[in-house]
Amino acid sequence: MDSAHFLKACFLLIPAILLGGLVFSSWPWRKRLPAAVILGLVLAFGVSAWLPGIMDYLVSFCIMATIYSVLSLGLNAQWGYNGHLDFGIAGFFAVGAFTMALFVTSPPSGLMAAYAQQWFGLDSPFVVGMVAAGVTAGVVGYLIAQPILHLRTDFLAIATLGIAEIIRLIFQNERWLANGPQPLSGIPQPLSCLADPAGCSWLPAGVNHLFSALQPRDYSYIYLVVVTVSLAVVYLVLESMVRSPWGRALRAVRDEEASAAMNGKYVKSLRVQSFVLGAVIIGVAGALYAPYMVTIDYSHFKPLFATFLVWVMLMLGGSGNNKGAILGAFVIWAVWSGTGFVTDLLSTELQGIAPDIASRMSFLRWAFVGLLLAGIVLYRPQGILPEKKRVSRFLKGVPED
Repeated sequence: MDSAHFLKACFLLIPAILLGGLVFSSWPWRKRLPAAVILGLVLAFGVSAWLPGIMDYLVSFCIMATIYSVLSLGLNAQWGYNGHLDFGIAGFFAVGAFTMALFVTSPPSGLMAAYAQQWFGLDSPFVVGMVAAGVTAGVVGYLIAQPILHLRTDFLAIATLGIAEIIRLIFQNERWLANGPQPLSGIPQPLSCLADPAGCSWLPAGVNHLFSALQPRDYSYIYLVVVTVSLAVVYLVLESMVRSPWGRALRAVRDEEASAAMNGKYVKSLRVQSFVLGAVIIGVAGALYAPYMVTIDYSHFKPLFATFLVWVMLMLGGSGNNKGAILGAFVIWAVWSGTGFVTDLLSTELQGIAPDIASRMSFLRWAFVGLLLAGIVLYRPQGILPEKKRVSRFLKGVPED
């Protein structure tokens, strides 16, 4: 194994260990950590040794599945724990992505200023852009929540869908904001200097020498670590919040709103807080998406791709369960990627026989996902990992301490 291959395996090790920690999360710490490390070593070096030809594809697959996992967690904070039928995921996703792009890029200058326009460019660090994306999406979510959260579930879904389309059309038509219908390109990627032969100027020469075997085409391995650590932080924060008394109050409002209000819970305030929390997490997902794509425009945030698919992920994994939200994201993204190979193959085979049918093969992916959604609703509405109902010790008949 050469040095570049070994470095790639080491970058795979961190996501693999975090995955192991998620798999063994019900174990005690003393057993969980060694098991997660062993599983991480097996996955990282096993894949790099036995499947070197598909490592690049697996990394790109995991990056997108991880970003969708963050989206699914954001929807879970809204629907799974408080019952908001939010069909406006794409809107908050777009706000987070464009905010990240505007914060981390530099304003166009020279000849580029005539072709590329944007409101501002602060050339900020990646972490600042991520925080700004989450805060901006949260503020937008708060402003949206005030007039619409009193609506009934079905009307709430229609309202959020319409607002998401308004946000997308604003980014499409207002050129001064984010270059209008033209792509907003040149979004910097965090730690990209590690995959540059010149190295990072702010790192010691010895560290730069350690990563000198990497090439720019290997950057996806570095970014996989970035998105995986971000997912782990979002998961841990959200899990601690929903396990707290505040999280139990959210579920009480979701299950029995009238009873929760009679017991002194501020129902409207809790509903707004849950909606804003989900918007912040979805904005963070947008912040992770923009640097990976390098170039974004309004077409990336259509409802089918950035809303409908996320709902299928959460429903398959299990709403009200953060592990289920992550599992559903990976499973559905695998299905989506797999059907892409099938439709491309069928399109090629049918091109000479029935070109009209071949041109419609892309819709077969949505048909398959729609059938999958129907199957979930009919046969597994609780998802693969259903929500665990927590019963108090009093109801179990256990005397209080």
